[in-house]
Amino acid sequence: MKVLVPVKRVIDYNVKVRVKADQSGVDLANVKMSMNPFDEIAVEEAVRMKEAGTAEEVVAISMGPEQSQETLRTALAMGADRAIHVVHDGELEPLAVAKMLAKVVEEESPDIVFLGKQAIDDDANQTGQMLSGLLGWSQGTFVSKVEVADGGMKVTREVDGGLETVALKMPSILTVDLRLNEPRYASLPNIMKARKKEIAKKTPTDLGVDTTPRLNTIKVEEPPKRQGGIKVGSVSELVDKLHNDAGVI
Repeated sequence: MKVLVPVKRVIDYNVKVRVKADQSGVDLANVKMSMNPFDEIAVEEAVRMKEAGTAEEVVAISMGPEQSQETLRTALAMGADRAIHVVHDGELEPLAVAKMLAKVVEEESPDIVFLGKQAIDDDANQTGQMLSGLLGWSQGTFVSKVEVADGGMKVTREVDGGLETVALKMPSILTVDLRLNEPRYASLPNIMKARKKEIAKKTPTDLGVDTTPRLNTIKVEEPPKRQGGIKVGSVSELVDKLHNDAGVI
């Protein structure tokens, strides 16, 4: 079984995001970047499947500028066998990413594609679903548990009402949730080995995909600052504030 894991380079989740002065986007200058946390979970699950003997090969893929190689090196250090870098310096929307992934899937013929349920920069939560639609594969989204059995898969999904268990036929697209596992820290020897591994390079043109954005960003604004709370002296005063000031009851 082969597993393909797309990974995205995003602003590190510990960094306070700043908006550019002209409100054209987010300031990325001198900002620490790292692998999208949900994609780390996807890599971890794929590597665990390989360690358990369920999967034979784990292939990581990233789409973005030259610096995305750092993200792929992290995936290799965690245990991925190979890496593919689709080099692109401009903006990439979920549909373009899904179309390029579909082309790579045709070339690599994986049995499972593990994706993070969303990227923490755009929070789109679209790529996995779009890829499933393009390929006509079964999909399991918001996955918190994976079991491979009898030529198929049984996955547990996080839904609004609790948990849902579904049976899927392979090949499958899985988008993983936070509670699936806890990603490992790559060991120093594995980090050194990952630096020597070759990363195959492609371009959107090689894959025959038009990456021209379909959306225009008009303005990016920081969320309004939260106002301080107030103390009330009684339940009746609280009800009055909620009714007359907040208008929530």
